[in-house]
Amino acid sequence: MTERVHDASKLDCQLEERSLSSSSLKGKVKDTMPSDFWEHLNEQLSAVPPDFSCALELLKEIKEILLSLLLPRQSRLKNEIEEALDMEFLQQQADRGDLNVSYLSKYILNMMVLLCAPIRDEAVQRLENISDPVRLLRGIFQVLGQMKMDMVNYTIQSLQPQLQEHSVQFERAQFQERLNKEPRLLNHTTKWLTQAATQLIAPSASSSDLQDCSSSAGPSPSDVAVPEPLSPAMVLSQGFLNLLTWDPENEEFPETLVADRPRLQELESQQSQLTILASVLLVASSFSDSGLFSSPQFVDKLKQITKSLVEDFNSRPEEVMQSVSEQVVEEVHQGLESMGLAALSSENTASLVGQLQNIAKKENCVRSVIDQRIHLFLKCCFVLGVQRSLLDLPGGLTLIEAELAELGQKFVSLTHHNQQVFAPYYTEILKTLISPAQTLATKGGSL
Repeated sequence: MTERVHDASKLDCQLEERSLSSSSLKGKVKDTMPSDFWEHLNEQLSAVPPDFSCALELLKEIKEILLSLLLPRQSRLKNEIEEALDMEFLQQQADRGDLNVSYLSKYILNMMVLLCAPIRDEAVQRLENISDPVRLLRGIFQVLGQMKMDMVNYTIQSLQPQLQEHSVQFERAQFQERLNKEPRLLNHTTKWLTQAATQLIAPSASSSDLQDCSSSAGPSPSDVAVPEPLSPAMVLSQGFLNLLTWDPENEEFPETLVADRPRLQELESQQSQLTILASVLLVASSFSDSGLFSSPQFVDKLKQITKSLVEDFNSRPEEVMQSVSEQVVEEVHQGLESMGLAALSSENTASLVGQLQNIAKKENCVRSVIDQRIHLFLKCCFVLGVQRSLLDLPGGLTLIEAELAELGQKFVSLTHHNQQVFAPYYTEILKTLISPAQTLATKGGSL
């Protein structure tokens, strides 16, 4: 139950259309034999005398969808639909052989004009030009499915605040029950936050090693030491970032984040791929005329090619980067030629290939700096928010701004919800890690 509530609080408000249950006509049509159903309907309506059994079933489903799109206050429209699509009366007409399917379709279209969101206006207007009754019903059914998902999305958006608040209270209560039974339940969480605080108090020497090659990625105003005094927000942000590089074999995963572990693994995978993508773009741009990478079309094409190739990077990095280097060099040559720019010399081409293939190595200088700067961006997102963080991107990341915005939003959504749920526990743990003087010296002292 806790996991279900936890998942519900993170529902994406833009759901894709899902098939209905197998007992639903729409589910049968979409899942089992969509073409056969419409062919059968056409045969029935073309028969002499016509058979309206499938048409009646379809009209019943359409009526239910129309009613589901109404708001509680729209009682007049509800009565009108109930009367116009009275299934008993329509059955009587069908039995007499005079059911007017075209007239009913036109009525349904007029009702859709009243009920659809502006984004569906054009789709509904296109239906008005269809004269074939079966094609029209099929189009109506498809657009009604989209309208129903519009209503679902609207409902979820309106309920999201209540869902999130309920989730916070429910998850915290459930965790407290477990903590009452297992007093040592927060041991791994405490160790996780302690490690984060230790890193901030005594930064590792690897950060200075990275400065030696930071010039490859361009200067970044954020490449500075962590400011003092230490704050709870700083420790938490560092802790959350550490989860993106968590050793899968380390079983001491924080108890407060167990439910989020699959999402964190997805974020880790996405962040790793962005590191490779940004590294490739940075290296390629350093060998090319500035005009080439000023072309959005060229950059987008290069990004799409690289994204598709690096999906298997973790399992075979050398092989993947060999393919990437070949494709990138080819695209750069073609791009320079199409824009009338100077071609790469054979020496520069060989150097470009070599530097791209070196990205496969974990210790690669450019890759290390890009990885560090993406982590820095995510830390800023946690503290300042995504939009403010995008205003001052570290060097080497501007070409993946859209991808970073998506990653940052997911990271902030996950970490902020977790922070809301477990803030009381984090506060108590952090009191033992941060001295009172440090806490009072910073406005960020509270969670």
